[in-house]
Amino acid sequence: MKKKYFIVAILFWTVQYSYSQEIKSDSLRRENIILDSLFLAETEELKPNEKPKVLHAEPLYIDLIRDLGARKGEKEWNIGMGMTDKRGFDEFEALIEYEWAVIDRLGLEIELPATFFSKTNQLSSNIEKPSNRLESLKLASQWSFLVSEKAKTTLALGYLHEFKLADLNKWGEENLYKGNIFNPFLVAAKRWGRNFHTLVYTGPKITNEFEGKKEARYDINTSFHYMLSGTRNFIGVEINQEIQSGKLTTVLRPQMRVGFAENFLIGIVSGIPINRETSGLSTFLRIIYEPGH
Repeated sequence: MKKKYFIVAILFWTVQYSYSQEIKSDSLRRENIILDSLFLAETEELKPNEKPKVLHAEPLYIDLIRDLGARKGEKEWNIGMGMTDKRGFDEFEALIEYEWAVIDRLGLEIELPATFFSKTNQLSSNIEKPSNRLESLKLASQWSFLVSEKAKTTLALGYLHEFKLADLNKWGEENLYKGNIFNPFLVAAKRWGRNFHTLVYTGPKITNEFEGKKEARYDINTSFHYMLSGTRNFIGVEINQEIQSGKLTTVLRPQMRVGFAENFLIGIVSGIPINRETSGLSTFLRIIYEPGH
């Protein structure tokens, strides 16, 4: 008899525990839905005289010029730092950029990227370490010409122009301004439900140096992200591909973004090349600050 009571008690406790866990799970689901709704409303809810905007998770390595569907007055500072194994030397990159929306849906950007090189023990005698350089002055614009709240989709056209600069060790010896890079591009982004995001950034890049190389390539950058409920934090992957002279090169960039304050975020990116003839693994860090957010 005692054994039967004991078994009944165990069964009762098991059912009660399972029920309580299900209640907790349902509560957590409801809380996440509420948090997501509040966060999305913060971005997408219209104030008087504002145009619609859809929240998208945007890539961290090849980043956009201000948010898609940007609203007038939005602005952002970015500082980026990274390192790449270049098979004989290490390449260090650094950048500083400022983005702002001059009118609704039109963003502008100015960026100064620099590259520095460090010799490694594996540097062979037939490999020459490149010179350190301030790569260029970048000026860019991006116009979101379609923002669909119903489809959770944004389409944008943009143009990035780089004024190529001479290597640092040749400043004063030759012309500082050495050529141009022309880069029109198209962006298509869609949010699936509340948390899943996809984006494509694509366009040709034409390099024309006055006394040097002239080349053209086509870039296809795609990204997939999952944004954590009720936050601006996300995890995902960015796939950077370029086609040049009939050859396709691909780099996978797993990444995450973490918000430390309402207007301060940090993005962490790693690079895994599929074609590893000239480059190895890489890392990149992006610091994002939105004044007046």
